[in-house]
Amino acid sequence: MMCTGKAARPVALDFAAGHLSSEAEALRGHRPDMTSSSEQPSRQAPAGRPGGDLFYVPVGWLIFVMAWSVYGLASAWWLVGNSGLPDKIFYFLVGGLVANVITILWGLYLLGLAFGRSRRFPRHFTIWQIATIVWVLARQAYVLTVPEFVFSARSLGITAIEIGIGLLCIYLLRPGSGAGTVYARPQTEAPPVFVSIIAALLGIILGAVIGALAGFFAGSVIADVAEVSCFEGGCGYFAAFIGLAGLVVGAIGGGILAVWLVHRRRRKPVA
Repeated sequence: MMCTGKAARPVALDFAAGHLSSEAEALRGHRPDMTSSSEQPSRQAPAGRPGGDLFYVPVGWLIFVMAWSVYGLASAWWLVGNSGLPDKIFYFLVGGLVANVITILWGLYLLGLAFGRSRRFPRHFTIWQIATIVWVLARQAYVLTVPEFVFSARSLGITAIEIGIGLLCIYLLRPGSGAGTVYARPQTEAPPVFVSIIAALLGIILGAVIGALAGFFAGSVIADVAEVSCFEGGCGYFAAFIGLAGLVVGAIGGGILAVWLVHRRRRKPVA
């Protein structure tokens, strides 16, 4: 019996040592998995977008400039058949109308890029904004140098605000700011920019017509209810003013709505 106990003792010690070594090997085998599982969330953490919602300020500024250009076109109807203006003033106003048309068409292209979540939007917007600032400076220099115009501190202040906001937008979309990740195309294929421009043009035309008719009708009703005097066409001018406001709102709203609908319905998943 004693021999059996002495023989069993080494066996038990060997078993315990083997059991401990096997557990150590198991721990060593699972240690990389445990480490990788703890590190996995850090590798899969989504990258943030520096700048946040400030990157969308240029889009809002673009829409505002386009709306102002539409208003400038709509309010220039009095130039038709008016030949009593000096040539320097008349050509200046015509040049402003041409600039408004270019701003609207160029802005539609930029809106197509923005709604299409294209990485090209920051660079193309910067080019447009620089061209706009150059035009604003040239316009202000012309006004200050031509004697037919009267100096206005209000006009100079508005020009300074336009340039300041434009420079802010350029700074927000500067290279290396991360704006490309904000406007990056998602995992879907957007419709071509040309389709967006055509849709925006149709939306602007249709929205302008509907807005003008609705505004003129609303202005007429308001003039009747408020008993606006029709002396020298006062009530008619009031209705026309409301119709003009409806035209501007309808044109901008129709263009944006048309582009949004096109990009919402025609997006296709990337294969």
